[in-house]
Amino acid sequence: MSAIDVGGIEYEPEFALFDRSITGRAPAGVTGVTNNDPQSSNIQPGQTMYYVFEMSSVDDTDTSGSSRLRELRRDFNGSQTVPEDVEDPASGNTEIVRRQEATRTLWISANTCQQPSRISPDQTTMDPPQLSLFVSKSSDNTEPGPGQDDVEFIPFDEGAVMFNTALSEDVYFSVHAPEVSSEFFSTALPYNFEIAASYDESYHTVADSSDSQLIWVDSDATGALLTTRNLTSSPDQVLKTNPYLLFANNKEDLRINGLHSSYCGLNNVAQIRVPQNGLSGQITTGLKQGGQGNLTKQEFYVGGLNASSEYVAILVRNPDTTSSSTTIKKRNGPGGGGVVFSQTELSTKPLGACRVIFNLTLCDETQYAVPANAELFPEVTDLERFYDDYTREMYGNFEKSLQQVQCEAPSENRYSLVKTCDDCRTAYKNWLCSVAVPRCEDFSQPDRPYLQPRNINDAFPDGTRVSEALRAEHGDETAWTSSRNPLIDDKVQPGPYKEVLPCDDVCYQLVQSCPAALGFNCPLRGSLGFNVTYGLREGEGDGVSCNYPGSAHYPSAASDRQRQPVSWLLLAGVLCAVLTTFGA
Repeated sequence: MSAIDVGGIEYEPEFALFDRSITGRAPAGVTGVTNNDPQSSNIQPGQTMYYVFEMSSVDDTDTSGSSRLRELRRDFNGSQTVPEDVEDPASGNTEIVRRQEATRTLWISANTCQQPSRISPDQTTMDPPQLSLFVSKSSDNTEPGPGQDDVEFIPFDEGAVMFNTALSEDVYFSVHAPEVSSEFFSTALPYNFEIAASYDESYHTVADSSDSQLIWVDSDATGALLTTRNLTSSPDQVLKTNPYLLFANNKEDLRINGLHSSYCGLNNVAQIRVPQNGLSGQITTGLKQGGQGNLTKQEFYVGGLNASSEYVAILVRNPDTTSSSTTIKKRNGPGGGGVVFSQTELSTKPLGACRVIFNLTLCDETQYAVPANAELFPEVTDLERFYDDYTREMYGNFEKSLQQVQCEAPSENRYSLVKTCDDCRTAYKNWLCSVAVPRCEDFSQPDRPYLQPRNINDAFPDGTRVSEALRAEHGDETAWTSSRNPLIDDKVQPGPYKEVLPCDDVCYQLVQSCPAALGFNCPLRGSLGFNVTYGLREGEGDGVSCNYPGSAHYPSAASDRQRQPVSWLLLAGVLCAVLTTFGA
């Protein structure tokens, strides 16, 4: 991409006889800061540290943009064009340029990197108090602080603060550390913070809580899979670097409390974080292109987690990554403090029958916990190979049957005027991957309409069994005593688990997209066989209420509305007819 010519800007100061360095000096005891130059300091409880951003430090020849007027958008799918309503400096209209620069915005931001520690981990009644930012625009008050009038007071929130004001004169500001109770906290560890000022954009950024970019896909007893939302808007866009970092923390570990919105704080205290050498044995990440629209996302697999535990995961825009094609070191550039997004909550399963897989060849959108057996499949790659081999074999048989259809015939001779064989292939793949690779929940999960218990007559890995009452009620029903795919019970032998039923529209799409001669059928809602076969995607929720390609714990997910009780008998016939159509 060719660089955008913003033209040359030449500015001669009105007081040319005076060097800029002597037209403004910071008062004694006040530290001068310049554009996008972060300052780090320790600060003791009760102490205040003072700063000033001087108008004399503004570079009028800076073509990086004033108040975003000439700023290039750094979003991954953003346009890199100069807005039409911005006067081109090359036009020579210096009066407009000066007027714009006279109303620049100054962003002041800071992160808490370290805070006093708890004397006892059992002390859970309070978190360390937050730092505070004070701002003055009056030369009569160069040391703004607590208890003063005519100052802006902005408390830090979870270790971060952001403030902006019109930049037309020197701006004075300070960071104040509150007194800390020695009864609860050790004052031997002072606060440490990073502060910066910028007239380009906020150096540190905390994304709006509604701007959730991290999705929890699924987890097992020791790991969790997470993904970002789409990073591109076109399959032709190529990302060469991972734009995000991930931090994770067990909810029972309170050291992260008060620092959830601080990049440097997370980097110091989060249990799971990227080490200084850039390598992490617990986090595996990479870019993946695929799914609807064939767009790109960044995925994270976090290992080494505790079973039956709750965690928070926090996504951070890597301040060293700003381009879809290159990596740019920009710690001393606009936005160099990174962007911290709101936390995503997740939980791990108990030790049991479910294990996360995500490297299948055909079912590339199948990324969730599946029925497993740690003794028979100690390596997850072997488990992935089992499901991969089976689905590819089934799909190969389907392709042989589809070859009997006149896919390339003139439109008037095809099986449908609106559907093609490619539509049929996609629908079959989506259905096959949702049905042949069941989404697994631990048997201890509370009963839900979309969760179908499987293998209730089998023993758990520790030799225990499900309740006698449940076995007495359903022990002779095939839907409760076996997996949907018999090969799972034969080869994997997972024991009791609960299946997240596939969404009914996955089956209906298959019937609508493929030739009737292939014999696909689906049980209708309310008919015999539906409630043990499919779930509903309708409604809203914050979890997974039925399974489909790309399913995850989206803020709005499939519904768990009640389904009509029906029998397993028709299901067995339907599945048998469908699967044996493409059998050996």
